[in-house]
Amino acid sequence: MRFEGILAALTTPFASDGSLALDKFRENLARYNRTHLRGYVVVGSTGESVLLSFDEIDRLWNMAREFAAPGKLLIAGAGVDSTSETIARARRAAELAYDAVLIKTPHYFKPLLTPAALERHYLAVADASPLPLLIYSIPQYTGISITADWVARLAEHPNIVGIKESSGNVQLVSEIIHHCPPEFSTLVGSSGTLFPSLLLGAAGGILALACFLPEPAIEIYEATRAGDAARASRLQFALLSASRKITGELGATGVKYAMDCAGYYGGNPRPPLLPLTEAQKKTVEAVLAESIARQKLDHLGVAG
Repeated sequence: MRFEGILAALTTPFASDGSLALDKFRENLARYNRTHLRGYVVVGSTGESVLLSFDEIDRLWNMAREFAAPGKLLIAGAGVDSTSETIARARRAAELAYDAVLIKTPHYFKPLLTPAALERHYLAVADASPLPLLIYSIPQYTGISITADWVARLAEHPNIVGIKESSGNVQLVSEIIHHCPPEFSTLVGSSGTLFPSLLLGAAGGILALACFLPEPAIEIYEATRAGDAARASRLQFALLSASRKITGELGATGVKYAMDCAGYYGGNPRPPLLPLTEAQKKTVEAVLAESIARQKLDHLGVAG
């Protein structure tokens, strides 16, 4: 299986009492199912994975499996700091017939997590996991940076099939693509670097931005694949502010409010994360309106 295209890094909706709002999760999925999104990552960083119990994670995985449209890829965010617990979660995702697991770099004992320790972790999980494994690099959250040659060594394992690289470092993306085999899927997690990464050979993106603006992200991918670099570039520029100010600066909290503005259910984050201030909400509203307006101009054939 080739992991490519645009996938949404799904959020986790909460009710007013802080419990899972599974009805809203299902409603969001129903709307995403009508798009050309290639699939979904369930319970990753944007899904506030570190703030969920495993029982909650399992319920979300089950619901996504039940209500995702046929043909949509399902990738389970299964990585935690413990190697044995990561393996247990990968096996559970396999029981639910997911397509792959996304395994973030362990990070809590950062001074001890040498490249050799991280490599041992990934190889142990890859050996034990019934599902293909995608490496997840997000140094802005973990503080762990990876190198292209380290990824290339792991890519030799037949069960390590790709990476979600979320640092926003286009040079690193290009080096990974260069050093890894052609069948290895390099997916970016930074919507602000989607178009240049695709030009360099990235297979697609797993994007928080696709939770509230899925169509523009899909159109960048499709235009690039069709050789229409000029249109893909215009669409990329239209998303720069949203990528920087909403997903980059405000994270899952900003994504959730943007979803509310775009007709999805976002809701509040789980503590200790704070809801947006009124000033931050106005920023999200303005940035989102600008991005949508520029997209509409492009559809009309007018330079924005």
